[in-house]
Amino acid sequence: MEAKNKRNFILLGHAQSGKTTLAESLLYFCKATNRKGRVEDGSTVSDYGFDEIERKNSINSSFLFCDYQNFRIQIVDAPGYADFFGEVISGLRGVDGAIIVVDAASGVQVGTERSWEALEQSGLPCMIFINKMDKEGADVNKALADIKSRLSKNCVIIESLEDPLLMEAIAESDDRLLEKYLSVLRLSIDEIKAGLAEAVHKRKLFPVVAGSAFTDKGIKDLLDDIMQYLPSPMERVPVLAADPAKPEEKKEILLSAEAPFSAFVFKNISDPYVGQLSLLRVFSGKLASNTGFYNVSKRIKERVGQIYVLQGKEQRQQEEASCGDIVAIAKLKETGVADSLSSEKEQFLFEGMSFPEPAISSSVKPKSREDEERISVALHKLCAEDPTFKVTHDPQTKELIVSGLGDLHLDIMVGRMKKRFNVAVDLGTPKVSYKETISKSAKVQGKFKRQSGGRGQYGDCWITVEPLERGKGLEFVDKIFGGSIPRNFIPSVEKGVRQAAAEGAVAGYPIEDIRVTLVDGSYHEVDSSDMAFQIAGSMALRKAVSEAGPVLLEPIMDVEVTIPEESLGGISGDINSRRGRIMGMEIKDKTQVVKAQAPLSEMFKYANDLRSITAGRGSYTMHFSHYEEVPHKFAASIISQYQAAKKHEEV
Repeated sequence: MEAKNKRNFILLGHAQSGKTTLAESLLYFCKATNRKGRVEDGSTVSDYGFDEIERKNSINSSFLFCDYQNFRIQIVDAPGYADFFGEVISGLRGVDGAIIVVDAASGVQVGTERSWEALEQSGLPCMIFINKMDKEGADVNKALADIKSRLSKNCVIIESLEDPLLMEAIAESDDRLLEKYLSVLRLSIDEIKAGLAEAVHKRKLFPVVAGSAFTDKGIKDLLDDIMQYLPSPMERVPVLAADPAKPEEKKEILLSAEAPFSAFVFKNISDPYVGQLSLLRVFSGKLASNTGFYNVSKRIKERVGQIYVLQGKEQRQQEEASCGDIVAIAKLKETGVADSLSSEKEQFLFEGMSFPEPAISSSVKPKSREDEERISVALHKLCAEDPTFKVTHDPQTKELIVSGLGDLHLDIMVGRMKKRFNVAVDLGTPKVSYKETISKSAKVQGKFKRQSGGRGQYGDCWITVEPLERGKGLEFVDKIFGGSIPRNFIPSVEKGVRQAAAEGAVAGYPIEDIRVTLVDGSYHEVDSSDMAFQIAGSMALRKAVSEAGPVLLEPIMDVEVTIPEESLGGISGDINSRRGRIMGMEIKDKTQVVKAQAPLSEMFKYANDLRSITAGRGSYTMHFSHYEEVPHKFAASIISQYQAAKKHEEV
């Protein structure tokens, strides 16, 4: 099918606004299905995952298609929950426009606003469908007023093309049309349609259609308007790519089937039968089954087997993909999300994708030792599907940490591990990577002497310790003169010091930012050994730290919180209650950005609290800044807990 007869769009909106029901209605109306599925009984084409059927909500983006009046329509049904916003980010890279679905009774909600912001950043045109007009309390005028107030005053309802208000709005979007309109106070139907289409493509106007996906009211009008006003793949916003040899120089891709091949991989799906499916959007040229392409991002050639078009969980074979197609390819060896594909002769490098940073972390605890080996395999596959899901290993606490966009996100991932990979885990609060250091200098002796018949053990050293600047680590200085400790045993003392530093002295955390100077000692010609001096060095460091004003250091995070202005007071108080301090504020668009610093130990549940304070409209990013001394009363509690646990282990 020619690219001009294709329409690709994503369904966006708040959770429960009816996006999946709208997708079902579109498929049924276009005769792509012979029955209309229901979210309530788990029979929709979109929500086919076991967790989606169980929760009766979209969790992953689904890919659908249908044909209408010689047009091929490709639909991405995206989830509305904030925890799965990564699906929106990736889905936007596969389409040319969007339909934002708004509940006629509830109006614009948090998810609606986030979807609108994402669309503004992408520059894609969109239409709005006011859904659930059959619902009690539905009010199209109230919903439209809310849309104009909170999204854009340029949202215009399409009831009649001869509506003077609509005609005036279209005229004002184009200087040529405005000049004619002012002279005769009228535009022809053809001028109105062409003018509205151009205004939509340039994001100057946003058509609004009202109806009900449940009763199919307004579905034909919506389809007709999609064909008329949303762009074809050839008419979409310019797609920029770079020459790999000159990545700083961007150029527009010629969007047609006749141009050289170019495509972008925007998502992975793990299928239980065919393995990993790579979802790609073809921007130009053609790609045939059983051929190949050049992966510009990885600088490799990749073979292609069968090409599929997806209808929910169903894969339908397709001989080739061309400009505007969204297709899936199974079992690519090297190609991953955000890779740019082209021919080797003419290469294109597309801009990558920027996903939200994880907002919440948990430690992973296997329920049985037999599961430990399989956990990493399962987590690796889940990370490949979802770029907002991260897995790290903390070398200090020895914990496996999973991070995501919220509690629900992590809960879903744990459920998938159990259902798909037969691996059961528990989630816990991660341990904080504290560090130990000192606040003053001290000089101590570490002496290890043991006699048990035959050859004994003897090692004796004197060290001084002094604090260093933050971030300097541990510095070992040898100042032995006169042979009080033979040269061959000095490395043993250092090894013992560093081993003790790694294990901690007062709370079991690494000791850092200190200078340890070996100043004196003694030895025995027969009983001294490497092991004896290692033990002596270890004993000396632990004793020195305990006498040098030991303190705990905690990781301090740079936090940037984006909130509506009315939430500023609540956020400021909440940050202060977390032992945080506000470093500055700035206004960005319609929101306030609060910059603060806070201890990591106080931030593990911040994502949930932020949503509560801001009614779901707040977001934040967090990055490590530096280490800082833990206040005495908190440090005393941490140390006492460690000492109690240690005593319990010894018993």
